[in-house]
Amino acid sequence: MPKNPHPLTPGPAPTAPPLLDEIDRALVVALVDDGRISNAALAREVGIAESTCVGRVRSLRERGVITGFHASLDAATMGRPLQAVIAIGLSGHDRAQVEAFGDEMAGLPGVLAAFNISGADDFLVHVSAESPDQLRDFVLDNVSSRPGVSHVQTSLIFRAHTGRQSL
Repeated sequence: MPKNPHPLTPGPAPTAPPLLDEIDRALVVALVDDGRISNAALAREVGIAESTCVGRVRSLRERGVITGFHASLDAATMGRPLQAVIAIGLSGHDRAQVEAFGDEMAGLPGVLAAFNISGADDFLVHVSAESPDQLRDFVLDNVSSRPGVSHVQTSLIFRAHTGRQSL
């Protein structure tokens, strides 16, 4: 098998994870449980002063531990009851091509997440759709017809078991 003429260049060097003490961990756990908790209630729950709590949460955001706050939506109640994971193989692995593909997939309507992965497939794309016909059209129009795509396999999601999201 010939060597890839465009090998991937190494990514950035790993960085040391930010150190979290017991208070930081307690703040993170409380915020994962309820991202809308008030500063006063968060401070009470963790057992620190409100002014300290504001500074600690700001520090967690600045250090990249907390990357944002968002609303979790139920796709079915939004008219998109069908979910699937699309496994995609690419014919080339040029860094620019892989990055562009992931960004393009993530920007498509109905895409909940796009993961660049190792193994036999290159991407897993989690999508929601209104109907089987809409899912089929999404795959045909946006995935399998795209240049550079060599393999597509769509798996329906019957039930999701969501993790706690707290490390």
